[in-house]
Amino acid sequence: MTAMHCEKCIYENKHNHELEMSKKTLPKAVTPFVAGTLAVGVLKGSGNKPALLQDRITAITNARIFDGVRVIDDTTVVIKGSYIAAVGGEVPAGATVIDGHGATLMPGLIDSHVHTDLEGLRDALLFGVTTELEMNGRWTPRMRKKIAERRDLADLRSPGMGLTSPGGHPTQYMGSSNNLLIRLFFRYPTVSTPDEAVKFVDKQIAEGTDYIKIFIEDGTCIGFPGLPVLNDETLNEAVKEAHSNGKMAIAHVTTAEGGRRAIAAGVDGLAHLFFDSQPTPKFVEATASSGAFVIPTLVTISSAVGNNASALAADKRVSSRLSQKWLDSLSRSMNVYLKGKLEDAYAGVMALHKAGVDILAGCDVSEPIPSLGGLAHGASLHQELQLLIAAGLTPVEALQAATSTPSRRFSLTDRGRIAPGARADLLLVDGDPTTNISDTLSIRAVWRQGVQLKE
Repeated sequence: MTAMHCEKCIYENKHNHELEMSKKTLPKAVTPFVAGTLAVGVLKGSGNKPALLQDRITAITNARIFDGVRVIDDTTVVIKGSYIAAVGGEVPAGATVIDGHGATLMPGLIDSHVHTDLEGLRDALLFGVTTELEMNGRWTPRMRKKIAERRDLADLRSPGMGLTSPGGHPTQYMGSSNNLLIRLFFRYPTVSTPDEAVKFVDKQIAEGTDYIKIFIEDGTCIGFPGLPVLNDETLNEAVKEAHSNGKMAIAHVTTAEGGRRAIAAGVDGLAHLFFDSQPTPKFVEATASSGAFVIPTLVTISSAVGNNASALAADKRVSSRLSQKWLDSLSRSMNVYLKGKLEDAYAGVMALHKAGVDILAGCDVSEPIPSLGGLAHGASLHQELQLLIAAGLTPVEALQAATSTPSRRFSLTDRGRIAPGARADLLLVDGDPTTNISDTLSIRAVWRQGVQLKE
């Protein structure tokens, strides 16, 4: 987990140049577990956004339609401008018609856990991921606005900087970052007391954060045992302050103890499923009763326990869309917790799911460096869906975890569903992923707010 942190002073000094610094910064031991970052850049242009987008009408016909919840009987979707004008019915006169015979149309996918930059947002969209949810990094309002206006990048939400204690995760990675600016100038903000936590949360909210991220990481599972963590008073106050301002609090955990503390503090979601042990029935019950969701990040856990994604990298549907550096990264693994078992994570996902806990699909991808191997923007979300199936979810339930469920939990009310009035963020794939989840990678076309992506 590295994230993009845009320092305003650097950003503003660049005027109209588009600077794209791979934010991913920290060589962190486990992708899911790092965060702290710096992204610099002024975005220009509007990608492939047409001048008269609001007047363009496109009809996708003869397609199987998964609307974010289920497969529906209708086979036609009409797009007008940036939004879905109709589902079913007649094709309007003058519409551009795209024949979806043999294909499935679904909402654009939502990756609920990333650490991204402009390159990551581009790659994500190539794989039909139309929204990435950053989990640690400050993007300036100006950058956010520019990204929202473009049609060649995935959309973005962000928590700003995550809350941690002095010397706590992810500060251990700052000195070894690949980003020179971070190594020399960046000092990760930390808190020591409940009052400081309140001020920190308020600062993130004032800077436009969408939700609050809190780290509960003692380093046991990521190669840094003994990292200091927030005490209960500070943790509780941070969650309380987020809620008092109408923001969700999402906790980074990798151990069962961290998960227990997070749920006891009243967080709205876990950014990872811990993997030092299986969830106990007591934890499952507490999580279900709390209403919290879980983003398991199974692909990251798989890499952490020693599995690479070389088979994914070898898939032509993936290799044709990624650069060599990302394919090389997919073929590596993090190898930071070899005594862990992916099967324990599978069991935990199913226990939580059966108890009624919302499961969201996210992969915790960051940057293509050796210590963060096994992951790539866009592609890894498709693998996450496959691993959710391996854990025991049905294909439809896995697709919900990347569409309507994150839409509901993150209040992204304009996306994640195919319905009149929704954003025309769409993915058309050959085959039927509601029966064969691998078909999500057989991408025929992607639309971002009504504009078909030109590959």
